[in-house]
Amino acid sequence: METVWTGPARLDRSLDDDVIGYGVEAPDGSVGTVIRLSPVPGFDHLVIDAGVWKFGRSVVVPAGMVTAVDDAERVIRVRCTKDQIKDAPRFERDQDTGDLFYLRGLGAYYESLTATPG
Repeated sequence: METVWTGPARLDRSLDDDVIGYGVEAPDGSVGTVIRLSPVPGFDHLVIDAGVWKFGRSVVVPAGMVTAVDDAERVIRVRCTKDQIKDAPRFERDQDTGDLFYLRGLGAYYESLTATPG
């Protein structure tokens, strides 16, 4: 079963340390650059330096939001928009990415984006 924390099985590669430095593109534009990956098993995610777009802050995007990895262009594409990423629970640059309380809230937010109305 795929969750927001698990990269899609349709990708022909895993998200590993060689994607650090890749750009991240939402459907409506650039989000920033991958600066690190999750150290927490079961909560795979990208930590992205969003630069001036997000006032110098980092943002976190779960691996399940990734739709493609283009190694030739060094770009990761995600399905959520820039506004959806901006509206996610705020991540502080010095925050521990292993904070399970934060990760659960973040997961709930992104799962709400992928839920289909019944």
